[in-house]
Amino acid sequence: MEHIFQRARRGEESADDQRRVEAHMLIESNVTAPASRDVGRVGPAPRVVRIHPADDVAVAVRPLSAGETVDVDGDRLTLHADVPAGHKVALRPIEAGEPVTKYGFTIGIATESIARGAWVHSHNLRTHLEGMVAYRYDPAPREPVGAEARPTVLGYRRENGRVGTRNEVWVLNTVGCVNFAAEGIARTSTERFRDVIDGVYAFGHPFGCSQLGDDLQNTQRILAGLMRHPNTGGVLVLGLGCENNQMDSLLRIAGGDIDRSRLRFFNTQDVVDERDEGLEAVAQLVARMEHDRRAECPASDLILGHKCGGSDGFSGITANPLVGRIADRLTAAGGGVVLTEVPEMFGAEQILMNRAKDEHVFEAIVAMIDDFKQYFLGHGQPIYENPSPGNRQGGITTLEEKSLGAIQKGGRATVTRVLRYGEQATTGGLSLLESPGNDGVSSTAMTASGATILLFTTGRGTPLGFPVPTIKISSNSDIAAKKPHWIDFNAGALLDGAATPEQLAEELFALILDVASGRKQTNNERHGYREIAIWKAGVTL
Repeated sequence: MEHIFQRARRGEESADDQRRVEAHMLIESNVTAPASRDVGRVGPAPRVVRIHPADDVAVAVRPLSAGETVDVDGDRLTLHADVPAGHKVALRPIEAGEPVTKYGFTIGIATESIARGAWVHSHNLRTHLEGMVAYRYDPAPREPVGAEARPTVLGYRRENGRVGTRNEVWVLNTVGCVNFAAEGIARTSTERFRDVIDGVYAFGHPFGCSQLGDDLQNTQRILAGLMRHPNTGGVLVLGLGCENNQMDSLLRIAGGDIDRSRLRFFNTQDVVDERDEGLEAVAQLVARMEHDRRAECPASDLILGHKCGGSDGFSGITANPLVGRIADRLTAAGGGVVLTEVPEMFGAEQILMNRAKDEHVFEAIVAMIDDFKQYFLGHGQPIYENPSPGNRQGGITTLEEKSLGAIQKGGRATVTRVLRYGEQATTGGLSLLESPGNDGVSSTAMTASGATILLFTTGRGTPLGFPVPTIKISSNSDIAAKKPHWIDFNAGALLDGAATPEQLAEELFALILDVASGRKQTNNERHGYREIAIWKAGVTL
């Protein structure tokens, strides 16, 4: 029988096929037992998890040993080999050349015969993706949107109507030559104005001097996006004077979205002491901001950016479906969510295409996907050279396996628009943003497009933080316990049997509202993890 994912790649999947990938709908029955909040433990911690009834593999929740017997949906399975946590074990005999199914979709082709109970990974499984693909729009049925509660946050309403979650001064530089000066101005200003505003932060980068073409435009798009970001109550732009990246270009790209009374700029070559000049400029901005106050705003004014990094075999079972629930909840209430990492849509892109609100959005998704594939080919690189070594160590074998887990961060929300790199997001649905999967580049891109909080899922952990509050969500409890100064929320409680998906979604949404309202800080804020990365020519995974 022809496999579902092969049909999906040609745009022939049925509505039933589309729903099969929504694995987070199945996790309640496969991972936890229903229970009330007043029960300390909602169910036994499973040793293996089968995500979808059609799957050929299950995922080991903890390390399993050869000879050990486990229960999979009432079926006893004896392990033929050791299986690390997060990795896959075969539930049936699989012949060489056969497709292997996870999430209800093909994640690769067996390269050798695989026995029932065997470890399934890079030694016996390869990608089945290759080349370019022809797509067809087959709209998925729209599920009725229930009446959502209309929560509020305490945010900063800006002149252009957007709502920020922080009131900070950002020091940006047109060129890498002035990074050190910008950092010194920000550091001293933070001490001076600690009790007046939420902070002063510099975001250095090495670009802007002799760049031309797309590289220069990408630098300008990101800086313009940061200049108009609603989390900034004031922006100081520091130039050198002789660089190609000039302030008039940034203002032209930013358009009319910037309140000029909250903007200061000077070239360091034109002043005697750039430090003193910068401190005076920040003082002027703080004076403009000191009467800014948080006001009650609907949570639908929020724009969240959803990202995964350092993923493992649990990311697509716990953290990513959890973040997908947040996407569904916020977009149903009228808010906005941004999803990016285009190379990590490859192999699952048809599912997103069929959730496009109309054929125009579908065509925009196709164009973005095809352009990104041509970007790889134009640099002589294979399209499907992914996952990373860390992903493989965590249990992810192929790109399609990684992508099927990654797109769950978008939940079941309708895709309402496609944004090219640097374009501004709006509320009211799920936006797909053009950007590579690199953690720094993609998170910066979502921030520059207007995300005021990032939800960053991880199985292996990372200290990275960005200009906006970045809520780190662990896929497993081990990394949450090991790195409490990195992790803000533990989705691994699902596999521990300590919470249901609904409970975790409620708790995470409450945390988002608290962070947005300034009642809580994220670890990246508390520990000073704030940086940006800009997309340059040359392939970035």
